[in-house]
Amino acid sequence: MAGGGGGGDGEPEFQVAPMIDVLLVLLIFFMSITSAQVLKVDKNIALPVASHGVKRDDKAAAGLINISWDKNTGQAKYKLDDRELDINDKDGIAKELAARKGTNEKFRLLIRADRQCHAKYISKALEWGAEAGIDNIAFSGLNREE
Repeated sequence: MAGGGGGGDGEPEFQVAPMIDVLLVLLIFFMSITSAQVLKVDKNIALPVASHGVKRDDKAAAGLINISWDKNTGQAKYKLDDRELDINDKDGIAKELAARKGTNEKFRLLIRADRQCHAKYISKALEWGAEAGIDNIAFSGLNREE
């Protein structure tokens, strides 16, 4: 008689290959949908504490500006995602942000500024966003001291 696989004592064999195929597909799927923002975050920035801040759960596309504070020079350093910005090229930065936004109405500009950074340096990033036509701007902070 024709029978499915199995041993001589009537117990079915466990097929491992299809299970591995499914696990690999799931792994690739989750890796592809994971946000790349984690890679673009500057770990040297000490975020300010915003005890009443609200975590944003939406996964809207975002442009990330990291503003770090150099204690030696007393100046801010700007990075768009992971590329350092020339603050004298105000129009170029605004054009790049506008190009990233495109026609996406849910595009958000996320600003991560060091707690030592003065407000006048943060306002430059706000100006770039305004010139690019971005009206959804969020600031990153901690809800408690680390």
